[in-house]
Amino acid sequence: MDKFRMIFQFFQSNQESFMNGICGIMALASTQMYSAFDFNCPCLPHYNMAYGLGILLVPPIILFLLGFVLNNNISMLAEEWRRPQGQRGKDPAVLRYMFCSMAQRAMIAPAVWVSVTLLDGKCITCAFCTSVPVKTLGNISHPLLSQGEIQRVLARIPCKEIYNGQELIANEVAVRYLRCISQALGWCFVLLMTTLAFLVRSLRPCFSQAAFLKSRYWSHYIDIERKLFDETCAEHARSFAKVCIQQFFEGMSTDLVAARCQLPRKAPEDAGEASKKLLGITDRGTMNMALKSWHRCKPPLHLHSPALPSGNGWAGEGQPPVHPSAPQRETAAYYSLV
Repeated sequence: MDKFRMIFQFFQSNQESFMNGICGIMALASTQMYSAFDFNCPCLPHYNMAYGLGILLVPPIILFLLGFVLNNNISMLAEEWRRPQGQRGKDPAVLRYMFCSMAQRAMIAPAVWVSVTLLDGKCITCAFCTSVPVKTLGNISHPLLSQGEIQRVLARIPCKEIYNGQELIANEVAVRYLRCISQALGWCFVLLMTTLAFLVRSLRPCFSQAAFLKSRYWSHYIDIERKLFDETCAEHARSFAKVCIQQFFEGMSTDLVAARCQLPRKAPEDAGEASKKLLGITDRGTMNMALKSWHRCKPPLHLHSPALPSGNGWAGEGQPPVHPSAPQRETAAYYSLV
């Protein structure tokens, strides 16, 4: 139980670990879905390929889109891409890093599905059973069979219980031939995905390590900034609601006292604290204006810029002004040594 708790805490440590855990769970879910899936080939010449390739390709597309949906960064990426320029520029490298990071994680579950499907071989057997080389593996000189009838017989290869072409080609031979091809494709796909993952993980930092670190840092910064902003808004909403409720009950108690009703009155201890957390934003219009201002013109990422206004909360209101005394003392000491 402690191991599961440690794994759960690791997944909750940061956004990247959480999404890695989600992708791992989706990969395991894809294998369980395939093992629980009842594969039934239609065994008809014009439907086998559509069914087999559909089972091979359609679920990975769904899993890929589901990986984007479950990723919390997709809304953050869309918001950062569509927001106005404002006082903070948008870095295309950060947006590319976020998109590539989400795409790499979303590709894990589809890659697992395709690998398991190819290694199992049922989809390839169903899709390409009519392409079995009868000249090499069977008896092409079987009498009284036209080309259309041969195609209908070959289409029943995945359905062993209704296959009636043992004189044309043995069912076990055809299934073994197609399954070997499917497994070879599956192992090649696994090798290709592993090689690509190795190249992306190992060679990308070697060519652009500084740009990679900057993109990764500011991607994490955008995520943390969004979480802190949501927490601040939730705290402000809680304080706003608390003050509104307190004022409502104070008004009700005043009305009851005016109606000559004896009520015990006790001043709330946290009323002043809740009022301080409002930071002067005490009506709905002002709060809406603050939210629009945050979306339209986010503050620049320069904490000590002299051009920042002092009336906003992010400008360091209430803090003493920054004096360049330390650099001046260092410079004076330097010249004294000379």
